[in-house]
Amino acid sequence: MTRGTAARVLLAAFGALAVVHLGALLAGAGTVDVLTKPVLMPVLAAYVLARGGPVLLVAALLFGCGGDTLLQVGGDTAFLVGMASFAAGHVCYLVLFVRRGTAPVWARRGPLAAVTAGYAVAWLGTVALLWADLPAGLRGPVAGYSLLLTAMAYGALRAGPRALFGGLLFLGSDTLIATGIAHWPQPPAPQFCIMLGYLAAQWLLAEGVLRTTGPLGAARAAAPGGPVRRAVAPEADAA
Repeated sequence: MTRGTAARVLLAAFGALAVVHLGALLAGAGTVDVLTKPVLMPVLAAYVLARGGPVLLVAALLFGCGGDTLLQVGGDTAFLVGMASFAAGHVCYLVLFVRRGTAPVWARRGPLAAVTAGYAVAWLGTVALLWADLPAGLRGPVAGYSLLLTAMAYGALRAGPRALFGGLLFLGSDTLIATGIAHWPQPPAPQFCIMLGYLAAQWLLAEGVLRTTGPLGAARAAAPGGPVRRAVAPEADAA
């Protein structure tokens, strides 16, 4: 089996598992939900490996698996450790975006400051609105985690439109979790909505990074003036 075929099979497996998991959430099939959730990110990570993706991207997805598994345990301690695992994944994404991404063309034309302010206001506003309703012991960790999550979503601007939408979906999914912790009104089937956004986010982020750092991205970087070469040179030299 070629690597291309293996990648297609693994991506199809991830899609099938995602459908089964989401269907289990809608049907209230708790056993299927619990069994499929920890498998999703490792399968997506295997797909990334088959595509020749960077180790940091694999690590980001496996940290997501750790968070997925721990959040199933229940309790504040497991929640905090799971959140720390997701946070480690966001750090991996951020490093990838800084080292390999490139600022979008529209950002070089001037509106980047407004976009930066928008992400900052979104973070501050969300934390301010949720603060009083969050359990006292979770306020600081949730605020810190959401800052890192917002930074990751903002950094995803450097990895193209797929990663951009992936970052925004991750923001939305985790914000919905936070509103649940704060006992705010929830949409119908909130766990389904959370996982739908999360799974789409991780796939879009992975595809965005692969298009920037995978074999195709490497080929572009090798070309004179390629986008990756232009973006990497300042950061790589500084490192």
